[in-house]
Amino acid sequence: MEIGITTFVENTHDPDSGRMLTPHERMMNLMEEIELADQLGLDVFGIGEHHRPDFIVSSPAVVLAAAAVKTKNIRLSSAVSVLSSDDPVRVFQDFAHIDLLSKGRAEIMAGRGSFTESFPLFGYDMKDYNSLFEEKLQLLLQLNKSEKITWKGDLTPPINNRGVYPRPLQPELPVWIAVGGTPESAVRAAANSLPMALAIIGGMPERFVAFTDLYKETYKNSGHDPEKLKLAINSHGFIHEDSQKAADEFYGPYALVMNNIGRERGWPPMNRDHYEMMRSSGGSLLVGSPQQVTDKILHEYELFGNTRFLLHISVGTLPHKKVMNAIELLGTVVAPAVRKAIGPRPA
Repeated sequence: MEIGITTFVENTHDPDSGRMLTPHERMMNLMEEIELADQLGLDVFGIGEHHRPDFIVSSPAVVLAAAAVKTKNIRLSSAVSVLSSDDPVRVFQDFAHIDLLSKGRAEIMAGRGSFTESFPLFGYDMKDYNSLFEEKLQLLLQLNKSEKITWKGDLTPPINNRGVYPRPLQPELPVWIAVGGTPESAVRAAANSLPMALAIIGGMPERFVAFTDLYKETYKNSGHDPEKLKLAINSHGFIHEDSQKAADEFYGPYALVMNNIGRERGWPPMNRDHYEMMRSSGGSLLVGSPQQVTDKILHEYELFGNTRFLLHISVGTLPHKKVMNAIELLGTVVAPAVRKAIGPRPA
């Protein structure tokens, strides 16, 4: 199993100092996090795209390009690129640059976007939410396969036998589909023979088994080789040597962000009892000691048979030294234990 990290590069008030980091400080911290993950032998680092004040990265490709020249082995991915409100030609070109800078370590994780600020910002109508993604995904996949392209769509400008450059170092850029649990998304990923990344941010992981089974069944029934299927599970989490300290340190920043988002979306407020339920052995939060987090990753592997696991650190701003410590524990304790339990990572 591949093991990695995702982040939205949140920037909320530091719970220890009460101070808000400047965007420059938060970005420099991010560079250190990526470099450490690479040095520890983690497999992938993914960065999300947002267009709102509580997350500072609106262009993952720019940040990943900077990380490309600071790292040696770790794969560099968006998590996600909001393809629906972007130009697939530019997305492909941007990630081709990352691929060249990183010697072939770039990936695109494409999604429709859970946050929708980018749609009005770039002049798109939310009524086209689904059709924009489907059309732009097909264009991106065609760009990935062909140096010259002719294209005519309903929502995208036509292209008449034009070359798209640069080309990546890899024969094709890996393109993952990021999903949140909509069956149509699983079917889309499987029908296109694309890897799927499932974000589990609430409830019990067991409730997603039918969803991943649908993906696997559709993948096979579409005539694709089941041996080539790739499935990632993405969970919120935090690691500390002491389980109670992990719980206490993560709760404040986590609840702050989730309650802010919840007010926007009409979710019930997060409280400590709900948090502890989610942190329990059967819940979706991977917050605790290295052994607890290892056990939960292995539990999810038993449920889903996933080929990749991504820990989302963090949800709200934690002191940088504590994030670095969590990454250290993931790379030096958790990842080796998981790999020992289930076998070597895929070639």
